[in-house]
Amino acid sequence: MDAQELADSLPDGVVVADAAQDVVLVSRPAAVMLGIDQSAAIGRPLAEVLALRDHDGRPWAHCNRPYEGLSTRTAVPEQSWLLANGTEVLVAARIHRPALDQPVDRVAVTLRSGRGRARLDRERSDLVATVAHELRSPLTGVKGFVQALLNRWDKLSDEQKKLMLTTVSSDSDRLSRLIAELLDVARIDTGRLQLYPRPADAGVLVTRIVESVQAGTARAIELSLADDLPQVRVDPDKFTQVLTNLVENGVRHGDGAVRVRLEAVGPREEPDPPGVRITVEDEGEGIPEEMRRRVFTKFWKGGVRGGSGLGLYIVHGLVRAHGGTVTIGDAPGGGARLVTTWPADGGDPA
Repeated sequence: MDAQELADSLPDGVVVADAAQDVVLVSRPAAVMLGIDQSAAIGRPLAEVLALRDHDGRPWAHCNRPYEGLSTRTAVPEQSWLLANGTEVLVAARIHRPALDQPVDRVAVTLRSGRGRARLDRERSDLVATVAHELRSPLTGVKGFVQALLNRWDKLSDEQKKLMLTTVSSDSDRLSRLIAELLDVARIDTGRLQLYPRPADAGVLVTRIVESVQAGTARAIELSLADDLPQVRVDPDKFTQVLTNLVENGVRHGDGAVRVRLEAVGPREEPDPPGVRITVEDEGEGIPEEMRRRVFTKFWKGGVRGGSGLGLYIVHGLVRAHGGTVTIGDAPGGGARLVTTWPADGGDPA
């Protein structure tokens, strides 16, 4: 494979110029980005082929002057530039000299699409907006009630003080949950999620979860446990976090009764390995099929009842980290059905 074939096979565009500042190589991705003919670009000046402008209309070669400067200069750091059609590309360059006391004999420039960075920027903006919105409400409540308690302590009855302090405690719990969600998202994104799996009784854990959620709602939550459920190998805290999220979502976003069903998964039920299948169904509007691919992405929100939009992204990450699966379907009553599977104890550690 020669240099041209190698450059054409790279995902990023490559333009190489010689000591005379003339182009000697243009990869196919670079030609597509720049809108030029590969063969016609050979021998032309680098400044002419690399028709990139900054937001003030200045050309790349004029701003960076790769053939000038200190002899110790070896690179041009990655920068954002605009193609002729206005598309953003990220451009970096490597400057080569035979020796420090000799002039530049080769400049290699790489170009890659700025869409990935734009997507990351949007995600960061969404994260900031989400956090600001979610933090504002409970913080406002905490600050308001604490200020009222400080200013009117002697004038408030014990019942009024208790109500205010209960509200402050509830808002503080909400803040703690949001912070925990953000930390989980960061750990999932960076691959630093830590699990402490051990044998556990899924029936006992889910019963506790259902009882806890039921205590805070008037909606009916029906629990069905199959006989002879195998033990699962899970991190009990993360397992509880996942199922609490799914049951609370059914209560918050659905209608009618929420049904939670546990059943054993047999060794022949492909593609799921032996373990426990947990189904959570509601009687609401459900999740349209065309939207199901987006449900497990960050900041997806269903319905009009708010939330951080991080819950199902975390659910997906935690279930997969355990070696399980999570899928979405339609409940018999027309609502949403979310099914998770959890590996039985005795399999490979998570």
